[in-house]
Amino acid sequence: MVFYFTCSDPRYVIYMGRDKHENEHLIAYGWPEDLWFHVDSHSSAHVYLRLPKGETIDDVPDEIVQECSQLCKANSIEGSKLSHVRMIYTPWANLKKTEGMADGQVGYHSRGAVRHTMVEHRVNAVVNRLNKTKARAPLRLLSP
Repeated sequence: MVFYFTCSDPRYVIYMGRDKHENEHLIAYGWPEDLWFHVDSHSSAHVYLRLPKGETIDDVPDEIVQECSQLCKANSIEGSKLSHVRMIYTPWANLKKTEGMADGQVGYHSRGAVRHTMVEHRVNAVVNRLNKTKARAPLRLLSP
């Protein structure tokens, strides 16, 4: 079962898979309002930010992008050990899953729709605050 977290702005909710099978579940049940976050060039949890209706990737405050990035970095075996990592994020609709890809593996329909941000170091206050809101996500929260 996947987890969800409440951001500092409660209009935004984060969903995260615990392993490649839960990541696969999130890939299959994403919403058009979701943004997908991942540590670039390393394995990591898939973190999905559910946007409020009518918002786009351009409307998301930088603080919320950083919260998602911090959670993703903290849940990457390799990325959590690095002082800084590059994060990638894109709308869920830009994810491309083809036959033969491993569980949790994705590509993109358009490389131009992928954005990047750097996480210079782990901010424990952000990760700890998010972890205090962590709960199991019932399937009904994932289904449109």
